[in-house]
Amino acid sequence: MSIIAFAEQRNNTFRKAAFETVSEAKRLADKLGTQVIAVIAGSSVSGIAADLGKFGAAKVYVIEDSALANYSTEGYTQALEEVIKKENGKIVLLAATAMGKDLSSRVAARFKAGLASDVTAISVDGGKLTITRPMMAGKVFQKISISTDIQVISLRPNIFRAEENAVPASIEKLSIALRPIRARVKEVIAESGKKVELSEADIIVSGGRGLKVPENWHMVVSLAESLGGAHGATRAVVDAGWRPHEEQVGQTGKTVSPKLYIAVGISGAIQHLAGMSSSKYIVAINNDPEAPIFKVADYGIVGDATDILPVMTEKVKAMKGK
Repeated sequence: MSIIAFAEQRNNTFRKAAFETVSEAKRLADKLGTQVIAVIAGSSVSGIAADLGKFGAAKVYVIEDSALANYSTEGYTQALEEVIKKENGKIVLLAATAMGKDLSSRVAARFKAGLASDVTAISVDGGKLTITRPMMAGKVFQKISISTDIQVISLRPNIFRAEENAVPASIEKLSIALRPIRARVKEVIAESGKKVELSEADIIVSGGRGLKVPENWHMVVSLAESLGGAHGATRAVVDAGWRPHEEQVGQTGKTVSPKLYIAVGISGAIQHLAGMSSSKYIVAINNDPEAPIFKVADYGIVGDATDILPVMTEKVKAMKGK
């Protein structure tokens, strides 16, 4: 029995979640007395495969094909399916990113396997896994076990620690005959610039309607940039047209778990909390001392965000000597 870890990459660069996935696979493998088999799929990705050995992968399968240059549900499923069969994989770990959520459900269906998604903890007792995942927008946590022969699990990003645990990793290129892929990505239009991606950020500053008008949004951006982080938004702000949907944090947006989350002018509706309540530290700024956001915050500031943000930004710049 092997633990299969799918290592997500974009543009031939591993996502941080890839190292988290392999690291958690290694922790489980040590408890179960087995090894980690990592899988990387793409077009020209063999050059980065060895990096997975640093995080505990004993073997790395590299599946390269021009048809896999961009993510394809059908193509990537075939690649992962081939490795699971070849290595008799019983536990399959992926990151619960947009790609991982899509891929994990297809792989689980292919094997008629049980699937636990957006998992926040896994424990081992007597060789069996107990899996913890949030439910009802994070209001409760469910503990489950999967009874099927193969278990597919997607891990919430930024929850599991990426920990270097180097082992001698063998790299093997695996050629597979891809069946016809019916849907292909023909073009990816990416935003230019060096903006920190929301799902990868260790620090996030998010704004809500408490900023009053869109013209005040630059305050959120300035604080985020001074901290070296990303900026996000609530659904209300996105629906109002202040910010694009890609910046939305919450139940219908992105789920994030940074080390520091600063909620600016955000009341704390359950739909927003579902997307950020697992952050390590939460700082809330709101002029309503009864706002629900303060119930989950580690630190709170009661006051007008438009008065507080410029002061915070200047203090951060001063501390950094800028």
